[in-house]
Amino acid sequence: MFYTFMTRVVRPILWLLFRPRVVGGENVPSYGPLIVASNHLSFIDSFIIPLAVPRPVTYIAKAAYFEGGGLKNRFVRWFLTNLGHVPVRRGARRAAMGALEQAAEVLENAGAFAIYPEGTRSPDGRLYRGRTGIGWLALESGARVLPVALEGTEKIQPIGAAFPRVFGPRPTVRIGPPMDFSHYRDLPPAKARRAITDEIVETIQKMSGQEYAAEYNERAETG
Repeated sequence: MFYTFMTRVVRPILWLLFRPRVVGGENVPSYGPLIVASNHLSFIDSFIIPLAVPRPVTYIAKAAYFEGGGLKNRFVRWFLTNLGHVPVRRGARRAAMGALEQAAEVLENAGAFAIYPEGTRSPDGRLYRGRTGIGWLALESGARVLPVALEGTEKIQPIGAAFPRVFGPRPTVRIGPPMDFSHYRDLPPAKARRAITDEIVETIQKMSGQEYAAEYNERAETG
């Protein structure tokens, strides 16, 4: 019921407010397990991508988004919970693996699960080295990976901004062909996870045109 409400009511409103340009929408499979992998420039990314992907998409979301009081925090918690987002506390390995295991369950049920390989938003517009959780998920589930490159979302809601700008700059969502990683199954698991992750990030970088930072993004999120 909630997803129907989102599709018929909220989605048209968000589309009108943000007017994303979508390139490659025909690359989105209409059914089957799918990992949506994207660069991460703004909090609003998790709202923009579902506008471009015409099927339900579940996310890993920072645990802090599900905590705290105030009208904004209560709304965000309600919104993300009803969308089926999975909270994860950054830096807690056991919690992160638990979230990835929940992601695997979504994929087992032929759902779509979105993840940011960088782990957190880029502080300077560069694309950072990917963390291998996405490699683990691709190997564990056998799902194809849909590469997505976002452009301009940081202008809608820069890091630190409490609310997004509406009727502002139009973001662009570029969607590439799904990637299959079944040929990596014969490699040692750790090597396969790293190779898959690097290939995904390299594909996103080519689509986005971002400068690549060969290091992990260790920035602590503040909002």
